[in-house]
Amino acid sequence: MRLVLASASPARLQTLRSAGLAPEVIVSGVDEDAITAGSARELVQALADAKAEAVADTLAAEPALVLGCDSLLEFDGLALGKPEDRAEAEARWRRMRGGRGVLHTGHCLIDAGRHRRAVATVATTVRFADVSDAEIAAYCASDEPLHVAGAFTIDGLGGWFVEAIEGDHHNVVGLSLPALRGMLAELAYQLTDLGYPAP
Repeated sequence: MRLVLASASPARLQTLRSAGLAPEVIVSGVDEDAITAGSARELVQALADAKAEAVADTLAAEPALVLGCDSLLEFDGLALGKPEDRAEAEARWRRMRGGRGVLHTGHCLIDAGRHRRAVATVATTVRFADVSDAEIAAYCASDEPLHVAGAFTIDGLGGWFVEAIEGDHHNVVGLSLPALRGMLAELAYQLTDLGYPAP
């Protein structure tokens, strides 16, 4: 079965590849700013749904599983996506250091050939280190925080500043493998139907 990742995220693609799958990528082109919801949890799910639907619509009835995902960090009641620039990233890190946030990721898996779907929203609590101003400046100068929800990574340069997590590690990267496996089962598929493990 063909697996299509409806996301431009290199971290999501690498997560799937490292876990033994070989997805193709079709970027949805969804205007994320046009989608609103009452909470971070609802918003990531709405965005994941929209991304998967947009790509599934282009495939018509072709046999394919389309995966849409979106992530946001909820911190002090705010839903934080990618920062606009370095100044915003630095200001955000000065607020986050020493604190805790919740990384929400919405997942939507659409069986385009059978017009069925499964969804899952996963939350992981993240505890941030008490990072110095110099460390914040150096990290933000790398521009890595500008490309990721919440302005941090756990699997890259930002990994130094994540002291602990409660929940699925892969969810913090942007895609929960256990949630995806559960959604596959809900649609009557298993990993081996996707060619797992890919050579």
